[in-house]
Amino acid sequence: MKITSIKTICLSRLHERERQWITARYRTIKADCAIVVIDTDEGVQGIGEACAYGVPTLIREWVSWLSPSLVGQNPIHPTLAPHPNGRSRPHDCAVAGIDSALWDLRGKLSGKRVSELLGEGPLDEGPLTERGPDQVRLYASSGCRYDWRSHPQQLIEETLAYVAEGYTACKVRIGTEWAWDGVQVDRFLGLMRELAQAVDGRMELMLDGNQRLTEAQALEIALELARLGFVWFEEPIPQEDIEGYVRLNTRAEIPISGGEQFTTLEQFRPYLERRAYDIVQPDAGICGISEALKIGRMAHRYGIDLCPHNWHNGLMTLANAHLVAALPNPRVLELCMLQGPLQWAILGERPLIQVGMMTLPDRPGLGVDLAEGLEAQFPYIEGHYAVVVER
Repeated sequence: MKITSIKTICLSRLHERERQWITARYRTIKADCAIVVIDTDEGVQGIGEACAYGVPTLIREWVSWLSPSLVGQNPIHPTLAPHPNGRSRPHDCAVAGIDSALWDLRGKLSGKRVSELLGEGPLDEGPLTERGPDQVRLYASSGCRYDWRSHPQQLIEETLAYVAEGYTACKVRIGTEWAWDGVQVDRFLGLMRELAQAVDGRMELMLDGNQRLTEAQALEIALELARLGFVWFEEPIPQEDIEGYVRLNTRAEIPISGGEQFTTLEQFRPYLERRAYDIVQPDAGICGISEALKIGRMAHRYGIDLCPHNWHNGLMTLANAHLVAALPNPRVLELCMLQGPLQWAILGERPLIQVGMMTLPDRPGLGVDLAEGLEAQFPYIEGHYAVVVER
């Protein structure tokens, strides 16, 4: 068998006004998607989603540039996919899409789910685990709709809606730009206390700081989050401040997580060696399933769990779900609650999600096919997915 062609499908959908969401100074106005499709001379096709943060058209350029070295090759080869370089997001997202599509293709050819192949240790490093679970626990990821000026209580209302839908965990964020409305740590923690009281133990809570806090702010918040029973505190300070992360992770009782922008094991190495993170969060749509698997193996040696970052659309969610199912301690997978109809419309059949659990499709590979006519239904819209808000 040989690869005959590789292409990238670029898609978009404008958000209706009520679907637009805002965090910090940015209002997101559209949903994007980039899907890598690998065809073979035997008619078997592999599909993989590349994180749209790499910009779909730039991802397409990189896939086109990389494809000549792959066309004509046997897709079964475990090291065929290019390696992420940690320097160019469009390049690394393109690599991630290619890598995920190759895993889907290998699964279809072997008659096994990707999670099963990962558990077999296909990279000659030994198995992570035996056959993975058939279900993966999801957490609702949002907290991007509330505005400190107009209605901060929306955060609580939205989170309680996820409780009613059966989710057992939810991640929230720190809201619109604090400087606009004089928000300080005390006011923010007041909202977190109200949130924890309203949830009343019915779901786990996590907080994403989006690297927007100072170390002093982060420590004060971390200490209170631990008292309130939050499960982790994600990327509270700028990512490059490894010394600050080491100090935070030493002093805070709540686990500190991060690394969603990293695409290589080499980038994670100092954070693992120095215990800067208690949980690492690579994303199969950004670094690829293969590299995420390597990161998971190495993190496990340090007693550190992997809970993937996962944003955007359903095909990437499935790639990350198969990764989680193959981990030695499969905890939870992020599910974006803000992407809108494009999220699942790209798939011919949506996977079963009930009471906060996703059932992996009982089919080989990633277990899904693409819906027909996607480019006609969701033509790509040029431009950034968000606009800057001024107040």
